[in-house]
Amino acid sequence: MTPPRALFVITIAVLMSACTHQEAAGSLSLPPAPAEADARQDLAREQVAKSRTHHERMAVMAAPAASVMASGVVSGMAMQDAWQPVPENREKYAGISDNPVKRASAEPVSTFSLDVDTGSYNNVRRFLSQGQLPPRDAVRVEELLNYFSYDYPAPKDVHPFAVTTELAAAPWNPERWLLRVGVKAVEVKAAAMPAANLVFLVDVSGSMDSPDKLPLVQATLQQLVNELRPQDRVAMVVYAGRTAVELESTAGNHKEKIRVAIARLQAGGSTAGESAIRLAYQQARAGFIKGGINRILLATDGDFNVGITDMQQIKDMVAREREGGISLTTLGFGQGNYQEALMEQIADVGNGNYSYIDSLEEGRKVLVEELSSTFNTVAADVKLQMEFNPDVISEWRLIGYENRVLREEDFRNDKVDAAEVGAGKSVTALYELTPVGKKGLLEPRRYDQAAKPVTPGKAGEIGFLRVRYKQPGQTRAVEFDRAVSQRELRATPGNDFRFAAAVAGFGQLLRGGNYLGSFGYDDVKELALAGRGADKGGYRQAFVKLVDIAQSLTPVEPDHGAHTPAKPKE
Repeated sequence: MTPPRALFVITIAVLMSACTHQEAAGSLSLPPAPAEADARQDLAREQVAKSRTHHERMAVMAAPAASVMASGVVSGMAMQDAWQPVPENREKYAGISDNPVKRASAEPVSTFSLDVDTGSYNNVRRFLSQGQLPPRDAVRVEELLNYFSYDYPAPKDVHPFAVTTELAAAPWNPERWLLRVGVKAVEVKAAAMPAANLVFLVDVSGSMDSPDKLPLVQATLQQLVNELRPQDRVAMVVYAGRTAVELESTAGNHKEKIRVAIARLQAGGSTAGESAIRLAYQQARAGFIKGGINRILLATDGDFNVGITDMQQIKDMVAREREGGISLTTLGFGQGNYQEALMEQIADVGNGNYSYIDSLEEGRKVLVEELSSTFNTVAADVKLQMEFNPDVISEWRLIGYENRVLREEDFRNDKVDAAEVGAGKSVTALYELTPVGKKGLLEPRRYDQAAKPVTPGKAGEIGFLRVRYKQPGQTRAVEFDRAVSQRELRATPGNDFRFAAAVAGFGQLLRGGNYLGSFGYDDVKELALAGRGADKGGYRQAFVKLVDIAQSLTPVEPDHGAHTPAKPKE
């Protein structure tokens, strides 16, 4: 038993320590009354229980522990919770390598599938907004490009989209050219879309228990409910340790019933992803609308940890179901354990699109402002092929689309899957070209043979563009083509061209900038501001702010070539 004198000494020491900490903070106050202290502790417990995100925990951990305890703001239980280690970052991204430079004399043909996804841009924005540079593999340049809309001409003939080209000097190397290929799909108002049979497939596992996950999913889906028409139908499947049909197929004019079902969702349990997707497809088949839009919306952080041993299992199942006319769109949420590779790949296989939702505003952009382009497919399996004329172009490089590149023989193989393009969607691709006679990145080869003479009349062509696609629901593809002339070279490109070049430069810088020379963030910003244009919605100005953040986060490399002058002799 501790002697009374010792207890007195210990008590005085504790009180003096508390006073010292308070004095160091510049204030001294009496301890709170018991009732007040209990109230503060209850409030602290409630606040800490709500503080599940990394940044909220870090804010508590940043305060001096003794000062926090002495002031009575956080109880012992709260401090124990606040001092839990930050969870390990388990985010996963598919590794990609930048497209290499190709010799036009040896490999004149470029073939790839269009990409209408935009998820990479939002994910990059999330990292930068939190004060971090994104992982290299999280940056897919084509998804940054296609986040923005461009003023491409609308289609005027039998095809559901128009293709335009523009040629100008590459901003990072004026001796090279930048070729922009733009695709613009026919506009269809949301009210004129075919009837939609939608299945919300919502992850309610324990990993979704965070403000930027399930609550944001619910708020995002509630916005979509506002847009439903009487002819539309919605079912909802949820999954955690088990899977269940939370809402049977319900007509779009029963909005309150759908809202209530979304609002009552709660997170908890592990993630049985594969069985949930199977159940969602069952619901989609049960409510199938012939000639309509039949689509699953998967909302998750992608952390499928039950029932799956191989990602290929899901991809195979999704590929089989798309043949029956049911597509799949993925909406990614959250951070820390985000599995983007799965999200992007199953959307690609499922003839859908992939978006990352980092805010309610972004949810509105994807599911309200771009509703028609998100759901209403006007062209399927869209492939582009560019054949370069080696008499005019010595080298070429496709910027982005690394995981969409196809073999040359895949272009006319209608069994090879490619991208779907939604109504009103604009898609952009960029090539960097080295004209014959200008210094390229590849050294001359000893045994190179001169290119064969081109057929008269084709000398002014830099290349030949072919486009192939299917009408929705059809199995045979349609093809059209056009030559790209050197006469299209412009001394002063348009706003859209400059802005697209700025976005491409930004994405390449985030991936290491291997092909950009001395072109940096200041150049990106200047180019983006020059091409900002009308900027409806302010998306381009917001991009400029991201450029500023990325520049501030990028370490400045030391100038090893700098010379310090010798100190003059006295």
